[in-house]
Amino acid sequence: MSVARAGEFGLIARVTARLGTGPATLLGPGDDAALVHAPDGRVVASTDVLVEGRHFRRDWAGAVDIGHRAAAANLADVAAMGAVPTALLVALCMPPDLEVRWAEELADGLAAEAARVGASVVGGDMSASPTLTIAVTALGDLGGQPPVLRGGARAGDVVALAGRLGYAAAGYTVLSRGFRTPKVLVEAYRRPEVPYPAGPAAARFGATAMIDISDGLLNDLGHVATASRVGIDLLGGAFEVPEQMRDAAHALGVDPLAWVLGGGDDHALVATFPEDQPLPGGFRLIGHVVHGAGVTVDGRAYKGSGGWEHFR
Repeated sequence: MSVARAGEFGLIARVTARLGTGPATLLGPGDDAALVHAPDGRVVASTDVLVEGRHFRRDWAGAVDIGHRAAAANLADVAAMGAVPTALLVALCMPPDLEVRWAEELADGLAAEAARVGASVVGGDMSASPTLTIAVTALGDLGGQPPVLRGGARAGDVVALAGRLGYAAAGYTVLSRGFRTPKVLVEAYRRPEVPYPAGPAAARFGATAMIDISDGLLNDLGHVATASRVGIDLLGGAFEVPEQMRDAAHALGVDPLAWVLGGGDDHALVATFPEDQPLPGGFRLIGHVVHGAGVTVDGRAYKGSGGWEHFR
């Protein structure tokens, strides 16, 4: 059955029936607006848009996978502020001939990823469009902690990483060359493994700045360096390339370090901490904040791509 045949309200009923309810949801889908509990008194909010052909391909990933990816991109932004995600709002614009089953499975993926952090989809909108587009807004609660911004890093701080890098970028390259293995890389592109608890933990441990890696480590740390008016020097030896990634890079003629330093979509979290502050569990040292500007690797500018640029 197509979404046109199901009709707007029939489709909404089918999709909302598949969404769970998180502890922060006071009123979910079905009214003019949702109602979400905000015990901190402040609400962290972030929005991302995924456009078919630009951010995802249906021949590369199923609807459930795309739902996971769409939710993760936003939930990671909330975690990078040091907050706990509470709710998602989803707008779905789709061709009228799209199968209802695809929209239902997308909802399954969105709900499942949100449930990983105790959040839920509380509302949204639907519209016809020639291009399949998914817009997700995530909300979060700071739990009494100050938000961790990009502009707080200071010279002398250490730079630490939680999560993995390069897997999703390697998976993207594998898929773009027409292959479907290694599975661990392809699945990393389809469903990122985001270290959500690391964000609030970093806030509790006194992180001075933080960001999630969606567009590439060098590009995203560049935002931190610019906002904080400092330089960041990464330790080249801190980045181990796993065997399957190394083998795939050799087969495809790619420098695997390009995936690690310039690949996005893994949504790892990178934070800066005072030098004498113990690192939270799950974080590992990858560099230092220095006087200056920009991001270097072992004191030198990296000659490869720093990451994804949306209008290039």
